[in-house]
Amino acid sequence: MKSTTPKVAHKILGKEMIRWILDAVRAAGVNRMVVVTGHGAEVVEPLVNNAAITVRQEEQLGTGHAVMVASDYIDDEVLVLPGDVPLIRSATLKELVMKRVAGNSDLAVLTFVPKDPSGYGRIVREGDRIRIVEDADLSESMKGISEVNSSIYAFRGSFLSEALKQLTNDNAQKEYYLTDVVGYANKATTLICDDHEEVHGINNRSQLAQVQKKAQERINFILMENGVTIQDPDTAYISPEVVIGQDTVIEPNVLLSGYTVIGESCVVGPMTRVNNSQIGNGSVVLRSEIDNARIKDNVTVGPFARIRSGTVLESDSRIGNYVEIKNSLIGRGTKVQHLSYIGDAHLGEDVNIGAGTITCNYDGKKKHRTVIEDRVFVGSNTALVAPVKIGEGAVIAAGSTVTEDVAPYSLAIARARQIEKTDRYRPGTPGKESEE
Repeated sequence: MKSTTPKVAHKILGKEMIRWILDAVRAAGVNRMVVVTGHGAEVVEPLVNNAAITVRQEEQLGTGHAVMVASDYIDDEVLVLPGDVPLIRSATLKELVMKRVAGNSDLAVLTFVPKDPSGYGRIVREGDRIRIVEDADLSESMKGISEVNSSIYAFRGSFLSEALKQLTNDNAQKEYYLTDVVGYANKATTLICDDHEEVHGINNRSQLAQVQKKAQERINFILMENGVTIQDPDTAYISPEVVIGQDTVIEPNVLLSGYTVIGESCVVGPMTRVNNSQIGNGSVVLRSEIDNARIKDNVTVGPFARIRSGTVLESDSRIGNYVEIKNSLIGRGTKVQHLSYIGDAHLGEDVNIGAGTITCNYDGKKKHRTVIEDRVFVGSNTALVAPVKIGEGAVIAAGSTVTEDVAPYSLAIARARQIEKTDRYRPGTPGKESEE
């Protein structure tokens, strides 16, 4: 990958490669998962978290050795997968195990038939037995074999335990190869995977992009089948955890990531990014960014708004162009329509915030809150210096700098008295150069 990041920690649609595989394995009904880590273990292990047991392979001595270090966890049925096949389907893994069990085989190998098999280990059949022969070791008679190894296996646990004891590193690389175990089985079978992209391994950034494209197609197809309109599937990047309701429209150039939930009959986009947020039914988000926020029903956001972490927009509120909201509650029916910053604030219902209003929430050491009660009108270009409270029904005159609480139903004017010095800038006035 030419990266300081371990391969399996690279992201596909915002989700690390290793987590794609763990989710597929879990969905296949596996009760216990073991991740063997090596290079970059300190990065990979936190990604696994409590989803699986982790075992470190301190020395990387081959694929067989990787399974050896996890041998304490071998059960009656064992699936072994590489960490770089994130498109594998749970249904395929189930079918592979069933194929092994139904045939009472020691193992089943998931295989595929690519257009060009060069570079892959070939499946060589000898009665009930199978060998995997690497491309460089093929005899002339074997070069016509097109079925190749995907490196995904289902084992009878008792067979795998005994076979690992026989495994040697008697080869030029002095490594233990899991493919050698296949040759020890008295009875082995294969399952041919028709979808080659499902077993597509990733070894560079180009292949990472190809796999992401396929993952994107899968997710978007399922969403459209379930009643979501995606106007341009090629530019809709939607993470696998995202949930979208029926009759919602996703416009072009949209990125939806994390555990985002979007309700029914919404419009999202164009050029919108939403991460780890909830959007209620009937809401519209245009050309905006939303991160770790909650937006309720029938809310309008944008264009060019930024809704930051900790924000809640109550139903029927309106957030307009070039507005930033951070860690604030915006009440039902409240409008913040133009060129404003609202941070660490609580706004009641039916408040109107004029253009250019800011909450001055940071004094250089601490953050302070602003409270604006129901039905307050804040005039344009107002600065509210927190901590401050504006009482219900109050009006703040445009251009005010408010530093003290305002009583309910009051008019607050907090601006310097206008001073006019006449003829100060008439041409020829002393102290000013003539324009001539």
